[in-house]
Amino acid sequence: MAVSDSQDWQFDAFNDGSLLNFESIISRKYNEFLGEYTDHLKAIQEALSHSLSDAWDFTMDPASLHILPYEQASLTQLIKTDNKILNKVMTVLAAVCCEIKRLEYEAKNELYPALVLYGEGEDEEQQQIHEAYMKMGKMLSVLQHLTNFVGRCGDVLKNVVQQLAMLHQGKKSMNAVMNVHGVHFEPVYEHLGDLLTILITLDEIMDNNNVMIQHWQLYKRMIKSALADPQRYDIDSAKLRQLDKLVNRIDGKVFNGVIFKSCVTRAFDDGFVSVTRNGAFEEEFRANLLSYFKRTEQSNAAEEIDQRDNIIGICGLLVLHYHVFNLVEKKMVKSILEYAKKIPGVHVVGNIVWFISDFIINHWPPASNSKNLDRKLITMANAAKSSYLTSASQSLSRDVQQYHLLVSTWMVQMESELLSRDKETSADLNRRYKLLVQGVTFANKLSLLVRAVLNMHIVLGKPMSKSSVLSICRVVEMLKAIDHTFHRRSVVIAESINVVIQFVVYFLLKAIEKSKKRLRSDKKYTEARLDVLSALILAQNALNGPGTKERILICRLAICVALQMRCFKDDELSFIIGLTKALDTLANLGHRQEACDCSFVYWHNVVFPVYLQDLFENPAECHRIHYMLGAVRDCVPMLRKAKHELNKGKMLKAFQENVMSEIKEHLLQPLCCEVETDLRLHIHSHLKLDDRNPFKVGLRDLSHFMKCRPIRFFDNFINLKEHITNYLEETFYNLTTVALHDWKTYGEMRTLAGQKYGLIMAEAHLPSQTLEQGLDVLEIMRNLHIFVTHYVYNLNNQVFVERSSNSKHLNTINIDHISNSIRTHGIGIMNTAVNYTYQLLRKKFFIFSQFLYDEHIKARLIKDIRYYKENKVDLDYRYPYERAEKFNKGIRKLGLSSDGQSYLDQFRNLISQIGNAMGYIRMIRSGGLHCCGNAIRFIPDLEEMPSFLEYVDAENLSEDTKKAATNLDGVISNLVKNFTEGTEYFKMLVDVYAPEFRDPKNKHLSNFYAIIPPMTINYVEHMISAKEKLNRKNKVGAGFTDDGFAMGVAYILKLLDQHRAFDSLHWFRSVKGRFMKEKDEIRRSRQRGRDDEKLQQTMNLTLKRLETYSMEFTLLNYSLNSARIFFRAEKVITEKEIKDSKVSDTESTIDPSDLASNVTALE
Repeated sequence: MAVSDSQDWQFDAFNDGSLLNFESIISRKYNEFLGEYTDHLKAIQEALSHSLSDAWDFTMDPASLHILPYEQASLTQLIKTDNKILNKVMTVLAAVCCEIKRLEYEAKNELYPALVLYGEGEDEEQQQIHEAYMKMGKMLSVLQHLTNFVGRCGDVLKNVVQQLAMLHQGKKSMNAVMNVHGVHFEPVYEHLGDLLTILITLDEIMDNNNVMIQHWQLYKRMIKSALADPQRYDIDSAKLRQLDKLVNRIDGKVFNGVIFKSCVTRAFDDGFVSVTRNGAFEEEFRANLLSYFKRTEQSNAAEEIDQRDNIIGICGLLVLHYHVFNLVEKKMVKSILEYAKKIPGVHVVGNIVWFISDFIINHWPPASNSKNLDRKLITMANAAKSSYLTSASQSLSRDVQQYHLLVSTWMVQMESELLSRDKETSADLNRRYKLLVQGVTFANKLSLLVRAVLNMHIVLGKPMSKSSVLSICRVVEMLKAIDHTFHRRSVVIAESINVVIQFVVYFLLKAIEKSKKRLRSDKKYTEARLDVLSALILAQNALNGPGTKERILICRLAICVALQMRCFKDDELSFIIGLTKALDTLANLGHRQEACDCSFVYWHNVVFPVYLQDLFENPAECHRIHYMLGAVRDCVPMLRKAKHELNKGKMLKAFQENVMSEIKEHLLQPLCCEVETDLRLHIHSHLKLDDRNPFKVGLRDLSHFMKCRPIRFFDNFINLKEHITNYLEETFYNLTTVALHDWKTYGEMRTLAGQKYGLIMAEAHLPSQTLEQGLDVLEIMRNLHIFVTHYVYNLNNQVFVERSSNSKHLNTINIDHISNSIRTHGIGIMNTAVNYTYQLLRKKFFIFSQFLYDEHIKARLIKDIRYYKENKVDLDYRYPYERAEKFNKGIRKLGLSSDGQSYLDQFRNLISQIGNAMGYIRMIRSGGLHCCGNAIRFIPDLEEMPSFLEYVDAENLSEDTKKAATNLDGVISNLVKNFTEGTEYFKMLVDVYAPEFRDPKNKHLSNFYAIIPPMTINYVEHMISAKEKLNRKNKVGAGFTDDGFAMGVAYILKLLDQHRAFDSLHWFRSVKGRFMKEKDEIRRSRQRGRDDEKLQQTMNLTLKRLETYSMEFTLLNYSLNSARIFFRAEKVITEKEIKDSKVSDTESTIDPSDLASNVTALE
């Protein structure tokens, strides 16, 4: 029936099919999930691998990647058309432009740093005059180079002017090389402005370096003095005259502000070329000058890259125009001075600012005549300096916030869009082009802003507010952030730059081809049309190749020629101009390093402390310090180019030390102290030392500093986390050594530092640091008489416990303390401790002898001994408890001390102190074995020790190695000997004193065993009283152990050889019998008085007291038997044997005969 029921309830076949369908659905979904998850993991892996491989670390990379191509072909190879005249003109103009660029590179990299750094970083008041001579002597080669360089610049300037003059001869001139009517070679004039900018900058450097001027005058005076008497200085007069000639040449060419003036005032006319009377060239010069100024004046501030620096070249061209043609351009000057109201000056190099109004007054000769120059304009331009600085300072914070948002957005786009996996479509290339140009634009604008504000404050002598300083520092950080972003994505940029350049070139070629087709469609061929067509072909040929600077320059010059016939429509022309600017920007992408260069901070390092203090106050922004120190590192290449140093690298080292001292003073030290203070306040928070409410005192999460990655500092790294860890380890270690009892507090602070800040700190491993803090062996040894009095000994645990203390805790001494102390002071301290103990015992035994020699004590003991011997059979060979108790009570009649102790109490304390001294010796020996055991635990075999000296001799090694091997063998032998043999200090102390104790003249000591019974009663009463005080508020005299008494009794019994005499008293059997008898009587009395409740309570208390006494006597019996084990198996040597024997140890030797000879009569 049961089976049939189960069959009726089974599922049919239809349900089985649905179950299979459900399983297949679940399996399919699971497979889809796994597939999606696998794809997701692969995508993450590819993204990570791509990012890791392409990201460069600015602080770690030993090399950088130059991403722009270099032109390998010469200009003659690049400029090839069928028009030979055009080829020559283009080659000449391109060559002089390239030469100007080379001169600019030479000036910026070789001359500017060496000249502007002269006299920096030194105290002129402390400088000796001979040092000035030596420094100027080192600079002489640089000044000679500068003189030759200025001459070269003058030659190039004259050549460019003459070449342009030969081109622009006028329509009717028969000497014209080619028809250039309507052709404006704007790139040539721009390069000419760059050349004049170099000369003006050199003048500014020389005029503003007062130290160099002063030293130069001293140097010239020295040369004159030497010329007057060359024999006095032992100098060859011929060489001295050559040197004087060189000095005079340098003085006339580069000092007194004549560099620019000498180049622009030279004669440009010669027998072949007429420049000053060339009206067509003057008109062309003036037209290009006006056009150049308008482009600079009307440039879009949002896209400004180097337009502000162009004003220096424009002013230089204005002065050159006057000196060449002797024409006054009042309108042009007025426009420039109007421009000076907006931008009064430009930072050129170092801390030097060039001002437009000052330059016009000093270098434009017509400015001396009020008819040519409105003085109101000059006054307004000078007033604009202060107003510009005020306006810039007021808007600085707002501008910095805007730039911060823009730069952050750009950095995010650079990290995301440059890594996109999209195909290189036109939209993607256009987006990449805009990102690259945008980064360079931001860098240039930020660099101009920070350099202008900082140096204007210095020049005008106005103080800078803290908010302005922090804003300036934020700009510096943004500059380095841009630089780091370009560097991080160097690989991606290197892959993209040429493609982006080709992308721009494609549109430029397309526009040129369109214009060329229109030009060819016109069948009227003229000479000018032929030149234009050749120029367009030249531009196409130049663009059909890598995007080098030379090719782009040739393209620009060719387009200038093509514009004479207006072959481009207005929209096409603006488009082509935009594309050429874009090409020029991309070709100079490497110059972003120049824009991001922050070497100017060398002259403004006074802002660094303010920055560091703000960084310390805002831990969440600590990562910004990477950018600031990156800016500081920019000073390194510049400082290495200093030529006047007497000690190479002195300036760099001094600058590095100065920056490091600022970092330590304003960041590292406050941070370490703050972390330490925070840990202390946290550990001692229960004391409520101050208000720690974060809503009142604020909250700074210092853990951000611990998470900051190592900071690159010149050629080193600063790891904030490791620095703080080392500081805390050193501080905790030093403070623990000063106050050893605070080890637990610093241990808790160590643990908290790991939990709160993630600091992994090493253990201090102080020798005396164990689970609790105790006294050092050396300290105990020096105050051994105090130690045995204030500490009690526990035999079983082998530990000393302080009797009483004013603090809440009692100090303890155990084997670990002793072992650590021995490891600290050396094994030799063990023998020293035994010597100190011997001296203490000698004093204690003298008192011991006096007590037993006393007539009252001696008479009573002799009487008790006689009584026991006469009645021992009747007493069942047990010393009567009543007699011992009577002795204990009767001795109080002899008098009490000030603290209420009887003579027997004091004698018991004496025995305990002797026993404590022996316990100390026992602990010394155990601690020594413990220390030796830890030291030799790595020695594999103590039985067969190899000799390292033998191996060293076999290998014929050096003498120093042999000495080291000998020392090692000695140390290992010492350790093994101490561990395996040790020193029997108990036996030694017994052998020293036993002969004197057993000497017949000290016969009164033989009564000692008879005083042990009353002393045990006294001891038991003392211990019961001490243990009862543990539960009271007043714990004076409280204690739980005093095994020093048992140790002392056992030791003295051994010295007197009275173990058998004491055992013959059967004292503890007598005590046991006495208490058992009393217990039985109490039980019987309690049985008889069961109805009397008060009697029952009294009997119970009495029984409890007897149990307590019985237990204490039993414990004493066990302790005494344990202590006697240390002395029972030893054989006492005779006086003669003592004198003949010697006991040696590892580092010092104790001679028992010496100790025995010092034992005086104990009478």
